[in-house]
Amino acid sequence: MTSAAARGRAVRERLLAAAVELIPERGWTAVSTRVLADRAGVTPSVVHYHFPTLQALLREAVIGMMRQVMTDVDTLLDTARTPVRAVEALLASVDQYTGADPVSLLFVEAYLAAGRDEELRGLINGVIDGFRKRFGQWLHDRGVLAAEETAAVVLACVDGLLLHRGLGSSPDIQSVIAAVCRLVTSGGRS
Repeated sequence: MTSAAARGRAVRERLLAAAVELIPERGWTAVSTRVLADRAGVTPSVVHYHFPTLQALLREAVIGMMRQVMTDVDTLLDTARTPVRAVEALLASVDQYTGADPVSLLFVEAYLAAGRDEELRGLINGVIDGFRKRFGQWLHDRGVLAAEETAAVVLACVDGLLLHRGLGSSPDIQSVIAAVCRLVTSGGRS
């Protein structure tokens, strides 16, 4: 890779990182080209050199972070030996998020923006659908009935818990884990 190409790639990465920082800090609609460029240490014209629009940059930044989080969740599945252990690990992973932390806020802002941005909605759905299918197949391979539907319910539970945390409501996670584990044990193997 030439040094110019390497510098260009580094600038793109700084812009994406700046977006991931600014969206939770300011909110999706308050991130401007000027503010983003300033955070990344570049001129505003550089933003549009690397991305067709500010919205395209914001989409790429948030989808990149969502994929990173899903990769971390995939790692949980790699270490879980049973459906019960997988559910326990997924739901326990919620503890690392307060609901007011930058990743939680980034996801909430992205979900809100997706309500008005069809392209973003499609990209987020792609990330969620991909993981739900992988998790559903994982559950199916371990004998869980209605595996993909069960995967959807478990993932919705994780999202719901994160949203509730942002509102200051945190049900006892052990009680939630026990309730959700029943979904993967009725008719399947634990």
